[in-house]
Amino acid sequence: QVQLVESGGGLVQAGGSLRLSCVVSGRTFSSYAMGWFRQAPGKEREFVAAINWNGGSTYYTDSVKGRFTISRDNAKNTVYLQMNSLKPEDTAVYYCAADRTRAVSHMYNYWGQGTQVTVSS
Repeated sequence: QVQLVESGGGLVQAGGSLRLSCVVSGRTFSSYAMGWFRQAPGKEREFVAAINWNGGSTYYTDSVKGRFTISRDNAKNTVYLQMNSLKPEDTAVYYCAADRTRAVSHMYNYWGQGTQVTVSS
């Protein structure tokens, strides 16, 4: 059974930083690309960032470019999202997801339960 467990969310002031982690079990982590998504209250879930199987390729939505960094440690079965210069509009539940292929295909078939990030102004 594949499980994705996020952690690292919390309450932070605008301009602050948080690092989210997502530990994956039940599959060969290094064989698949990973992604981060978020969903704010009353809004649809949106793509935030993605990384291919070895970390050689990363992708970001425009609103987080230059502030967020996605990375992975295949030895620890973990993908990270470093979030700097946080803004109130970054407030959302953040989800990690596992892609179906090594390259980023945006075909995610496993999801975590989410972690809340709240940025106060």
